[in-house]
Amino acid sequence: MSTGAPGPGEVWLAQAAIGVNPLDVSQRKGAVRIALPSGLGLEGAGTVAAIGAGVTNVAVGDRVAYATGPLGAYASARRFPADRLVKLPQALSFDDAAAVLFKGITAQYLLKTTCAVGPGTRIVLYGAAGGLGQIMAAWARHLGAFVIGVVSKAESVERARAAGCHEVFVFDPATLAAQVKQATEGQGADVVYDPIGRVSLEASLDSLRPRGLFVSFGALSGAPAPIDMGTLNAKGSLFATRPSLAAHTATAAEYQERARDVLDAIAAGIVRPQVWRRYPLAEVAQAHSDLEQGRSQGAIVLVP
Repeated sequence: MSTGAPGPGEVWLAQAAIGVNPLDVSQRKGAVRIALPSGLGLEGAGTVAAIGAGVTNVAVGDRVAYATGPLGAYASARRFPADRLVKLPQALSFDDAAAVLFKGITAQYLLKTTCAVGPGTRIVLYGAAGGLGQIMAAWARHLGAFVIGVVSKAESVERARAAGCHEVFVFDPATLAAQVKQATEGQGADVVYDPIGRVSLEASLDSLRPRGLFVSFGALSGAPAPIDMGTLNAKGSLFATRPSLAAHTATAAEYQERARDVLDAIAAGIVRPQVWRRYPLAEVAQAHSDLEQGRSQGAIVLVP
């Protein structure tokens, strides 16, 4: 591998592992628009091979990872802004870092900023058996929440329970709200975390208690339909938000703070990296297909 020439504030990063996330699929399909031409991928881990002028936070040979743009993680090596790199502890492998950092930071801001989850918080979590869902279920339970997981198929139920869910339901838009109400003794959920989108919107809103919070942060089934403001009023003065990782890591300081919290949670055993499958980078199309079709049972990693 030849070493590129990093510019000021940049490094040349030799990548050892690349994380695959649902957002990558949404960007590839055009559901989330990106400027073209463009690469794909927001998450990777590797070794600093060269540094540009003014770089002081990392050195050649450092083991690092990242979980935000610029896009282009699907590569064996790349230039990358030094201030967006996170130094890795020796105990954390490149594969595990690439599997957990993007999802971990997403879980961190959703559980600690979008909604301050704590003892007794009743949450509904879609995709509870997936890569992000397993992290969120474990972390939310550690924070004291009552976690209701939602999965797409019966064979995922036990995996969601093992991740930390107290109750798990196989998604049926006609019955989910009633199941959530029964599991919460008629009260409804305090917050619903919904990365599914179009097909789950109504069931999510109906699962909330009065003044509950609907968090839409994905679009696996297509973008959710617009919500009429009167609907929020009629269903109990609900709150709704559409947060993004970019808005919660806009500054290097905030990004590094959230990343440190994730690494601390890993060190404490709260969050456990779960790599479901490793694919050669050349087989990225198959990795995307497995993710889209719901075949994955945890995080997917590409190996250059």
